[in-house]
Amino acid sequence: MEEVITAPKILVFSTEKISDPAIDLAGLLKKHYPPTVYTINIPCSSAVKSRWVLHAFEAGFDGVFIAADGTDCAYSETCTERTGELVKKTHELMKDRNIDPIRLKMAAICSVCSEPFVKHMKNFVAALSN
Repeated sequence: MEEVITAPKILVFSTEKISDPAIDLAGLLKKHYPPTVYTINIPCSSAVKSRWVLHAFEAGFDGVFIAADGTDCAYSETCTERTGELVKKTHELMKDRNIDPIRLKMAAICSVCSEPFVKHMKNFVAALSN
C-alpha cells in the first residue's frame, strides 16, 4: 500500500482590511500554497487570544500563523507590539503543554503582500513537516 503524505494543517488568523486582501490576491494571481491552509478573519491581529491558538492545536491543527497588521492597523498604533506579546505569552503556554513553539508563527502581511504570504506558508509547511 502506498503511503499518502499530506501537508500540515495550518490555521491563519488574518485581518479583514490588511492581510485578507493579500491572501485573496494570492488566489487571483494563482500563487499556490497548500490547500491545508485555513483562514479566519479578524478585525485586528492583537485581538487573537492565547486560548484560540491552544484550541486550534487541540482541534488538530499542526500550526497557527498570525498575519499581523504591522504599522497599517487602523485600530491601534501598538498592534504589532501587542500581537508580539501575545505570541510570546502563547509560546510559554505551549511549552507548559509540551507543544513545540515552532508551531506558532507571526509575520506582518500588508494588503499587497501576496507573494510574501505564499512564501511564509510554504516555509511554515516545510518547518512543520520536518
